[in-house]
Amino acid sequence: MPSVRQGRDDSLPGVGRSRSRYRRILRFAGWQLAVAWWFELLLPRIGLAKVAERTRAKRMRRFAQRFHVLAVELGGLMIKVGQFMSSRLDVLPPEITNELEGLQDEVPPVPFAAVRALAEAELGVPLERAFAWVDETPVAAASLGQAHRARLGPIDAADTGLDGVVIKVQRPGIDQIVDVDLAALRKVGGWLSRVRLVSDRVDMPALVEEFAFTSLEEIDYLHEATSAERFAAEFAGDERVAVPAVVWERTTRRVLTLEDVTAIKITDADALRAVGIDPSDVAPVFAAVMFDQLFSTGFFHADPHPGNIFVTPVTDGESGPPWKLTFIDFGMMGEVSSTTRSGLRKLLIAAASRDGTGLVDAIRDLGVLLPSAETTELERAMVQLFARFGGMGFAELREVDPREFRDFAVQFGDVIRSLPFQLPENFLLIIRAMSLTSGVCSALDPEFNLWDSVEPYAAQLVRDESGNVVKDLAQQALEVAGLAWRLPKRVDALITRIEDGSVSMQNPRLEHRIARLERTTRRVISAVLFAALLIAGAVFHLDDVALGTVLMVASILPLLHALFAGSRGR
Repeated sequence: MPSVRQGRDDSLPGVGRSRSRYRRILRFAGWQLAVAWWFELLLPRIGLAKVAERTRAKRMRRFAQRFHVLAVELGGLMIKVGQFMSSRLDVLPPEITNELEGLQDEVPPVPFAAVRALAEAELGVPLERAFAWVDETPVAAASLGQAHRARLGPIDAADTGLDGVVIKVQRPGIDQIVDVDLAALRKVGGWLSRVRLVSDRVDMPALVEEFAFTSLEEIDYLHEATSAERFAAEFAGDERVAVPAVVWERTTRRVLTLEDVTAIKITDADALRAVGIDPSDVAPVFAAVMFDQLFSTGFFHADPHPGNIFVTPVTDGESGPPWKLTFIDFGMMGEVSSTTRSGLRKLLIAAASRDGTGLVDAIRDLGVLLPSAETTELERAMVQLFARFGGMGFAELREVDPREFRDFAVQFGDVIRSLPFQLPENFLLIIRAMSLTSGVCSALDPEFNLWDSVEPYAAQLVRDESGNVVKDLAQQALEVAGLAWRLPKRVDALITRIEDGSVSMQNPRLEHRIARLERTTRRVISAVLFAALLIAGAVFHLDDVALGTVLMVASILPLLHALFAGSRGR
């Protein structure tokens, strides 16, 4: 969690304060919508479009700055909204996303007396009986909760094998704040859904509900505890990763007790060097771990900012690296379906191989482009982009004349902006995770090139995909061969039943049609076998020339059958 900041505490709203909060959010949103309507809709209609264009960047920046102030003053979900908006690169201009990118949970801590009361009500015992010691000064405070260090009592320590723990306690009244904020956001989403300029690009009610679902999960500490254990199970035996243990006996929906794993903040370069760890060695490992989550396990940490990742030195003499990456705060997790994960793999492979057309195909498969999108110009843009800049590393790209990039942006900017981009479910979290990963790696090593990590990972995916293709083709060939073996017998059985009268036949030409169907089916099967053997041979030929050649030669037989069988008797 981010560092503590002193200020006004709005964590205990009464009915009047809840209404005031709701109305303040709506007033802010209503005024900003009025300004946008005036400049973006009215002025262009009366011939003053240039005035709107000239002031747009300044207005967007001013909006983001004012929202930043509102979010810090209100806390609650408003800070989450700012962080959420900073990731919506498909919807919002950079003047907004850049301003809100650094928005942190800049809220005051809750007085310890209020924390004590909530924790004791949840745990059902006085704090002195639940823990041997609790630090009244929070180690971190956020908009939804705050954390305190503590020590377990002798019995719990003996049962768990732990001593030092961190107690994460919800901010008192946060349930009411979340309800008020979500009600206001749903109202604003309804307003925006009536604006065609917005509704053509994004489904605002669905976007609000996506945000609501994530937020409600984040304030359920039982869900977070379960996610922590699942994450630990995904990386069980991985010497690169560590996860704090959950103390279930001292955990409820509003109180979460975890092993204290506080070590070196991942971006604290001086502290890393002090214990003999080169920060530049940490960056590629962190990137690889995040890639594994997104492209392999499909269950990923969606908030890997520097405050949630520690580097823990390993001194027990085990094999492997002399340190581990310790992840904390599993309130915001993402899950990638197998279909989306397959699409992401195609996207990564296309990007790494500088395949512009393949990149656009992968984007379409992922659902980022609406099915109706005309992508011819986008494909041309991607092909030219890779042709000009694709062979360069980031270090070389920094040496390119900026005017070349500007020329490219001018040439294809309108094409890209005109396309109906959208973000499928959970893509927000994927973008957030990758954006934070890139930022952390750059902080560890200013010369870090994420491409250096992407390319070998993509190469491994290509090898894995090739293996899967061979397995799939082999399986399909067996299934087709089985079908080819069984189908004539099943057709003969059907004809026998017809001849025996067990199947009534109204059409005297049915037998002739069945015979033609049998011949056609056999030719189709032969064609499929030919394609399967030929592709399998081509794939195997890379590693085993003899086997690949045999398979390709064998494919000639079903090809001949597909071409010439059934020509008689027509």
